[in-house]
Formats: sequence, C-alpha cells, structure tokens
Amino acid sequence: MPDGALDMPVNFAPEAGNARQLRDAFGRFATGVTVVTALGEDGPVGIVVNSFSSVSLDPALVLWSPSKTSRRFRYFEAADHYAIHVLSADQAELCQGFSKDAHAFDGSRYQLNANGVPLIEDCLARFECTRTATYDGGDHLIVVGRVDQAEMRDGDALTFYAGKFGLASQP
Repeated sequence: MPDGALDMPVNFAPEAGNARQLRDAFGRFATGVTVVTALGEDGPVGIVVNSFSSVSLDPALVLWSPSKTSRRFRYFEAADHYAIHVLSADQAELCQGFSKDAHAFDGSRYQLNANGVPLIEDCLARFECTRTATYDGGDHLIVVGRVDQAEMRDGDALTFYAGKFGLASQP
C-alpha cells in the first residue's frame, strides 16, 4: 500500500452481534486518560475513564460516564463529590493499577480533600467536583459536575488510541 493510502472502510449498522466492531470504531478517537476518585463506604476508590469532557466555562461544568455494568458503578452513582485526574504520560502504571483494582492507591501519592475525596498528586490536571445532574446514557450513566477547584501543570499527556497507550506532547 502506498504511503498515505487508507485501508478500505468497514461499514456496519451497530447491533448486539457486532459490539466489538463498534468498540473498535469508538477506539479510533484518541482520548486523554483520567482516573475519577471518590470516597466509598469501604474507603477511597478510583476508576479509569476516557469519557471525560468539559461542558461549560460559566458555570464550570464537566461530564464523565461510568459503565452501569462496572463493579465500581455503585460507588460513583452515589458520590456527591469526586475528583477527575487527567493523567500525565508517566502515569500509565497508575492507570493500569486502577483498571484492575478500585483501591489501587498503594504506592501513589494522594491526600483527602475536605469532602474526603482522594486527590492523586502529580497529574496534568485535576478537577474537584460536586455532582449536579445525572442522565441515563444507555449502558452508561452521564454524570455532570460543577468544578469547585482545579489544578494544572505542564507535561505530556497519557493518551489512549485503538486499545493502546500513547502520549501527546506539549507544543
């Protein structure tokens, strides 16, 4: 295939029998990687999320969408307060830890804010939020939160594309 040429597209109507194809198509959108944390009934919990987006500057609103089938869903469905951490390129190991264990705080530096929400240190950005609304989103819950406090720093971002980690560098 000549340089710059594209493979032939795969066309399909999403249905139950081809969920993997739809997931792969969604994976063609490169995203940043976040960990959302909250205080659960059994201590601090976290979940890896790439469905994060800013919504509004005034008021400052963000959204994210946990899967209803996740074993961690109960924690985040009930959380009035949570923090969204945008991970830096050197936090892939932290991300992998939270993808396997809701309580993967061992070895990571964090502190609790006034609402008991764990705040992971050394992230590119962090948004401490209060839930303002939730909406049914099929097999996910769309969670909208007001940003009460934000923090950011310079660095390269951890990205996710086609099932693999990568990085996005600052210009």
